[in-house]
Amino acid sequence: MHDMVKGSNIGLAALSENADSVIVSLGWASPTGEGDADVSVLLLDGHGKVRSDADFYFYNNPVAADGSVQLLGKAPAGEGSEDRIGFDLTAIPPEVERVVVAASRYEGARFGELDDLRVTLADGSGDDLLRFAIDDAGSVSAFIFGELYRRGEEWKFRAVGQGYDDGLAGLATDFGVDVDDDAEDAVPSPVGAEESPQAAGETDALREPHAGAEAGAPLEAVPAPRRSQEGPAPKKAAARPRTAKKKVTLPKAVKKSLAENDSWSEARLFPVSALKSDRDRETRATSVLLSVMAQVPEFGRRLTAAFGAPAGRMETFTEVSLPHGDSPRRPDGVIRVERAGKLWTALVETKTNGNALKPEQVQAYADIAARRGYEAVITLSNDVALEGSPLVDVKIDGRRKHKVALWHLSWAEVAHQAQMLLRHEGVGNAAHAWLLQELLHYLQHENSGCHGFQNMGAAWVPVRRGIDDETLCQGDPRLLEVVESWERLIRQVCLGLGGELGHKVLPVRRAKRGTDPGARRAEMADRLCADGRLHAEIRIEGTAGVLAITADLRTGKLRTSFDIPAPDQGYPLTWAKRLVRRLAEAPADLHVETLVEGETGGPRGTLERLRPEPGDMIPKNGAQITGFRLSLFKGMGSTRGRTESGFIRSVDDAVHRFHGSVVEALDRPVTRSAPAADRAEALG
Repeated sequence: MHDMVKGSNIGLAALSENADSVIVSLGWASPTGEGDADVSVLLLDGHGKVRSDADFYFYNNPVAADGSVQLLGKAPAGEGSEDRIGFDLTAIPPEVERVVVAASRYEGARFGELDDLRVTLADGSGDDLLRFAIDDAGSVSAFIFGELYRRGEEWKFRAVGQGYDDGLAGLATDFGVDVDDDAEDAVPSPVGAEESPQAAGETDALREPHAGAEAGAPLEAVPAPRRSQEGPAPKKAAARPRTAKKKVTLPKAVKKSLAENDSWSEARLFPVSALKSDRDRETRATSVLLSVMAQVPEFGRRLTAAFGAPAGRMETFTEVSLPHGDSPRRPDGVIRVERAGKLWTALVETKTNGNALKPEQVQAYADIAARRGYEAVITLSNDVALEGSPLVDVKIDGRRKHKVALWHLSWAEVAHQAQMLLRHEGVGNAAHAWLLQELLHYLQHENSGCHGFQNMGAAWVPVRRGIDDETLCQGDPRLLEVVESWERLIRQVCLGLGGELGHKVLPVRRAKRGTDPGARRAEMADRLCADGRLHAEIRIEGTAGVLAITADLRTGKLRTSFDIPAPDQGYPLTWAKRLVRRLAEAPADLHVETLVEGETGGPRGTLERLRPEPGDMIPKNGAQITGFRLSLFKGMGSTRGRTESGFIRSVDDAVHRFHGSVVEALDRPVTRSAPAADRAEALG
């Protein structure tokens, strides 16, 4: 991989033969675990300006109609997150000469507060081509990471690394995007207080904007910041709202059924009642998924864009016979995408019902793909891939000129993407919505075998017994197996909750625990051996804070908790009363603990006991309150699977219960029922 320095540039053709389709990833980490930014892309003509507002892509305008640009969203990476953008360079119109890749922060946040700021670029086969690490971002709220530009018939990349202090609207204005200075009130608040774009309506109002480089800078020169931090900052502007096309989503109210009684089952496009064997499930699941991908372009594109596939006409096939040695091989499916006369092809290998992928089978498909010039092999199973821990060990022949990328999808991720489109973001028409609904019903049916990660593995029971009788030793490989299964479970819980809420839900990775996934899991395994606990944190977009989950294998208890910082102003008694009112509909067995400065903990009690006496939450010794911790406890399942008594289901239920009954209660507005309540609020 080529390491770049600020101001340098390089031709993509010199790095890869598969550079017609590339993925640019912007990454960062936050020391506090709470920092984030939003990416944006601008297509510029020969004058350094956008041709129209449609050439400006950001979180509310994520996909180009011609497929040339697609914002793929955030994914966990190391100790932070990575925001990826897919570019089909063959589809970018010839009048576009430069493509600017930037990001912005909001509410006074600055890029200098983030760690490990970087941009990487990968080709269509998934190989990393270049990296630009940034260590001098400074106190700016907008930052241009780099740009793609034409030099004759070739595309090149320049490492820019320049920032502005007046945000995204400044960037938009510099490059010719039409902005409305009077739209300032339309700027949504940052993560932690904002609604999703769907909840906020159909307008494409921007968050606090970026600043950028000088428009029209010469191609081979590094753009200099147009605005310095000296002098008064201009008034913030927000992009003029653009009305999006109406998309079809599921109605919130369920239509009344015309069935005579509840025993009647609705006719389904994809029946599941006749599925008997694993082979039947694999064949049916592959055919159902691939057919819907081909017929619902936004869904097919959503699943393949992250794998480097171009936006184009998609066709899918099942039970394809391909020559391999003495006997032909039959992958479960093939995906082909045609764009501008070029074909992108991926072989698909499917497993259902918890069956493991076979390394020799996947290896054979990788060899076939390399020989035939195909771009990728995609595996589908109930398992969840982990960073730095491949599901199957496949050797790619490095001597071959054509390289093949190996990608994995879990059935939980497929269902998540269908939910996001169907219930939150919408699809093009009613027929597409119906097809996605039928697919989702099929995937969630108990007979389909497509239920995602559903087994904690063979090491689960021995490790639990070893913790009970204290016979485990550090370094026992079974501890690491359990830690990896726990991480897979947490990732799947995030997918399920995110699909229901329509928000990003991601595991939190603390920077102090290092960036190497293997070392982090080894440390977790040692802690599991020492204290018998598994711990994880997840961040829910739009929620100020993290939801923590702890499984205590010694006591058999699950703890879900959420910390609320103390307000900057007001009186402790007012804080306590306000908190109790906000939790009016929360479970009575919710534990509330007062967090105090310099001590292990303050007063605590159940909500049932504290409701009549909120003052019991105030420390008697006058210690300074730093916040409150809300916790729910429940028994965890004893078996390793998804049954009613299983551990996996108990964790999933605990997270959903806590979010629905506690976190959502904190977000709901308080209803005051008496003037006394108003007087109490006034004390703050």
